[in-house]
Amino acid sequence: MGITLKTLAVYFLLLVTTAVAAPDGFAGQLLAETNLARTAPQRYAGYLRELRRQFTGKNYRMPGSASFVVTTEGVAALDEAVRFLQRQAPLAALSWAPGLAEAAADLSRDEGQSGETGHTGRRSGDMRQRIERHGTWTSRIAENIGYGPDTARLMVMQLIIDDGVPGRGHRKNIFNPSFKVAGAACGPHPVYQNMCVMEFAAGFR
Repeated sequence: MGITLKTLAVYFLLLVTTAVAAPDGFAGQLLAETNLARTAPQRYAGYLRELRRQFTGKNYRMPGSASFVVTTEGVAALDEAVRFLQRQAPLAALSWAPGLAEAAADLSRDEGQSGETGHTGRRSGDMRQRIERHGTWTSRIAENIGYGPDTARLMVMQLIIDDGVPGRGHRKNIFNPSFKVAGAACGPHPVYQNMCVMEFAAGFR
């Protein structure tokens, strides 16, 4: 059977809109970077200090790029995150849970096509619905979503700084000692270029 240009175009579209939840890809790097922050918070504070040098006013330049990222709080949120990390006791690393990764991929695929943001997907549902579609959780669950950065370190730093989020909920999820397992998925986003979703649980099967 011959392959037409139309067939190739559809195949390419499927490739670029597919969220990757494999532990050896961007998603795995995200978990590794999250575990580095959990197990060595004082070391991670140093990475945030390096980022601070990129700020001009309330905006900072992406490393290796001429583009600026517009923030709400400027260095105030970054400095507050550094103080938090300096006080934070090391925590155990999170283990990879494939089912949680699939739940994360459901939302990443959804928003990768719709261009929307937030914790409830148009087709994939809310966090609890997605997680329970792939298994059974115990005690508690939570979800982090990041948009924009194209490296795991920048994505995790963004979530720890939690600029413009009064309760610093993303940071609290990363450093919650109750969570023992996690899964993640990353993919393209039509508005913010990149997005990553991470699901946390105390236990999951």
